[in-house]
Amino acid sequence: MMNARSVVLPMLALASALLLGGCASPDRATLTQVAAFTGDQITGVAAAPDGRIFVNLPRWHADHRGVSVAQVVDGALRPYPDAAWNAWTPGAPPQRQFVCVQSVHVDAAGRLWVLDPASPALAGVVPGGAKLVQIDLASNAVVRVIPFSDAVAPAKSYLNDVRVDLASNHAYVTDSGLGGLVVVNLADGSARRLLSEHSSTVAPEGFVPTIEGKPLRFPDGSAPRIHSDGLALDAVRGHLYWQALTDNRLFRIRISVLNNPALPAEAVAAAVEPLGTTVVTDGMEIDPAGRLYFSALERDAVMVRTTTGRVLPLVADPALAWPDSFAWTPDGSLLVTTAQIHRTAWFNADQAQPAEPYRIFRIRLPGSFRRDR
Repeated sequence: MMNARSVVLPMLALASALLLGGCASPDRATLTQVAAFTGDQITGVAAAPDGRIFVNLPRWHADHRGVSVAQVVDGALRPYPDAAWNAWTPGAPPQRQFVCVQSVHVDAAGRLWVLDPASPALAGVVPGGAKLVQIDLASNAVVRVIPFSDAVAPAKSYLNDVRVDLASNHAYVTDSGLGGLVVVNLADGSARRLLSEHSSTVAPEGFVPTIEGKPLRFPDGSAPRIHSDGLALDAVRGHLYWQALTDNRLFRIRISVLNNPALPAEAVAAAVEPLGTTVVTDGMEIDPAGRLYFSALERDAVMVRTTTGRVLPLVADPALAWPDSFAWTPDGSLLVTTAQIHRTAWFNADQAQPAEPYRIFRIRLPGSFRRDR
């Protein structure tokens, strides 16, 4: 395990001053490695109320070792909730096993949700495989499987991230394959697809991020278009935020609009609020004060958007290679994973996978941020 990194950022004092009305905090955010996994590509991360950490490993490449969801135990990956749920093989029934898991999330009630877009290698949804799985963290058992129909998760979709609102008992999911949001009524398990291929959920043509000094292109020179991806739920103020990955535009909508099945598509589209530009991001998170956190892919950094709309640096380090997903820990720290997607065979002609481990970092926030939580 590496030592804690104190990252000196000139703008951090300014950020604290803005957030606290002029009372700047002298302390800094620190970045500490929690775990590293050689050869095991992780994207999502979740933290339980008792401090347990969970990750997911999407079935994207030929070197996938078969574990899709794991608990981090003494720096190693233990299949979770058990080996049977992680034992899917091509051709096997996909309804009660993980096919290609993209994200894990612990909600405010302490429930673990596993989002399975069921599209190995992003080659298309395995029929009957797309689902949202609820796991009880006390019994370590699956208690509910919510399947998604072809209309909600079409063949070329890739369900990407999930957040849960306890007050309205709904879940919200992004689709980075086609662009769109999925709204799940947890009371009855019904799901609706909204803003499908809308301008807010679809990445613009010709937008090419630059990561580690290189434009993000496939070996044939073409550029990926990765649509609505990261999202954050502000349950206090009733908004859902999202961005496409190959884009830098931020959008939000009131969750009351999403939860109303009587509203026509035109009314939902009209309720989308553009919030300007931020950074190229994969994962997003929000804190109770309303600050948004972004995994800044082009900067090897995590950025924070203040409640006044300023986007400022929080931590930066070369080890933050494609920072992917976030999770809050019980002590108010922020976990972030490094997926190194730009270093994988998808974007390298020699088909080499990253030599560096995939990592989980803990960001301890400045004291001013913690006091606002």
